Amino acid sequence: MLNHINSSIEKLSVHRIGNKNNDEDLVLSKDVLDIANEELKGLLIKFFLQPFVNPEYYNFTFSNKDVTLNPMYRFATAIFENQIDFHINSEYIAKQLYELSNHPQIKSGDLFVVYFTDIMLDNIAYEAVGVFKSENKHAFLKIEEGKDFFSINSEEGINIEKLDKGCLILNIDKENGYKVCIVDKSNKSSEAQYWKDQFLLLTVCKDDYHHTKQFMNITKNFVAKQLTEDFDVTRTDQIELLKKSVDYFKKKDTFDIKEFEEEVFQDKAVIKSFRSFDNEYRTDNNLEIADTFEISDQAVKKQAKIFKSVLKLDKNFHIYIHGDNRMIEQGVDDDGRKFYKIYYKEEQ
Repeated sequence: MLNHINSSIEKLSVHRIGNKNNDEDLVLSKDVLDIANEELKGLLIKFFLQPFVNPEYYNFTFSNKDVTLNPMYRFATAIFENQIDFHINSEYIAKQLYELSNHPQIKSGDLFVVYFTDIMLDNIAYEAVGVFKSENKHAFLKIEEGKDFFSINSEEGINIEKLDKGCLILNIDKENGYKVCIVDKSNKSSEAQYWKDQFLLLTVCKDDYHHTKQFMNITKNFVAKQLTEDFDVTRTDQIELLKKSVDYFKKKDTFDIKEFEEEVFQDKAVIKSFRSFDNEYRTDNNLEIADTFEISDQAVKKQAKIFKSVLKLDKNFHIYIHGDNRMIEQGVDDDGRKFYKIYYKEEQ
């Protein structure tokens, strides 16, 4: 978890990035901004860093795996090594983004390049470079008070609660492409991917968060798709397996694939089916997941939300199954109507 309570903004430059395809200009500022006002600094820190409390981490990469050829990696390294050249490197970053802003649907916007200190990760303070793009202006009301009257006007500006695009580069793990986290509130269409895939050139950091997230996702897909093809299972059986999977990750500190298979699936035929699905899924999605790793509580909390324990019956009923699936039975009456019989000890 990132903590920015004691973080400081040491340098900040702003540039205007137009859409090159639409003949819009790149406007570079001459120098860093003067932000001596402490209240303004606090608002800017909130705007820039609040979205990164529980991020997923990436590394810079390059097509031939030589990360030193990644332009953003080079610019960040230059800033970390010599803050005197901060502004000139912020210009390089702006020029790089402008050259890639060539799709007609990419919005123009204000680009902020920031040098931070004292961003805490696992109780260790790091410096960081932030690159943020604000694309959308929001209307707000301004009330002014006169001697015996009020007036109201509307203005447009940046909503500090809504960061459109952001990238935070922590000065850690340099040899693997730094630890990088991102925000992109644009749509998921191909032209929107220029931020992550073309400008930043990122690959998922293969840490405990990645391993936990991906393995839980594989398990969910197996239970939801493959299990019903290979075995005669009910929806309640599926929900029970999903629940056991989540419980394993919540109760354990370390993941072991063989232990997981035996505790969750138990049946040898199901384990064999899962291993086949697991291998195929990893190959198809080009995933590298360790067979043992420290379980990330952050990833478990996030992934557990997609492990549904709800039994949806037409549009009339939703049954939430939180415990023993032996307390619910499925059947069909003489008229062909399907039903569930639920047992319980106490009504609350």
